[in-house]
Amino acid sequence: MKKIISHIWPLTKRITSKINGTLEVTWINGKKVLDSEHANYSYGALEKVLTFGLSKIEVSHTAEILLLGLGGGSIIPVLQNRFNHQGKITAVEIDEIVIEIAKNEFNICNSKHLNIICEDASNYVKESTNLYQIIVIDIFIDQIVPELFYKEKFWQQSLRLLQSGGYILFNAGILLKDTSKIESLKSKFTNNITWTEHNNVEGVNTLLIGKKK
Repeated sequence: MKKIISHIWPLTKRITSKINGTLEVTWINGKKVLDSEHANYSYGALEKVLTFGLSKIEVSHTAEILLLGLGGGSIIPVLQNRFNHQGKITAVEIDEIVIEIAKNEFNICNSKHLNIICEDASNYVKESTNLYQIIVIDIFIDQIVPELFYKEKFWQQSLRLLQSGGYILFNAGILLKDTSKIESLKSKFTNNITWTEHNNVEGVNTLLIGKKK
């Protein structure tokens, strides 16, 4: 019934998170989406942005994938259905409320192919010894990528986990006017990463894609 009504009038449930503030789960036009106060977190425009990014890299069916930032988990069905990915995905999400939303509202939960870890992404890349063929960094508080995730140390630790020939996909910002942080990142890792930058994806997002040499 909610799905039918949503074609006429959006239905919204608000959930409060200490980390992400007020989050909204909305039925609209027969589809459920997750939004923050000013940005889509999952199953709306963000899904299209990440799908675009994934289309620019080689997604092996059995690739070990690391997701830093889960949100509502819309990238999971995209990987499994559109890209026919059947390998293991590790998703790291700091906000337990967001993990619960992904589970209860979007049926994204631990399974044979998905391991969800409630942890700060910076701690995970610092401590992990696993290697991945694809790393996706999609970490926002509302419309802002926290400053930490532009830092050289975080990127050194993240790239340490990336296999040779593997890809890293960074959702680097929304409506960016100052790209100096991105340019700085690219220049610091030019020796071992080949970079491609995509601006105005879906009209607003900047994606940075790196392939490890």
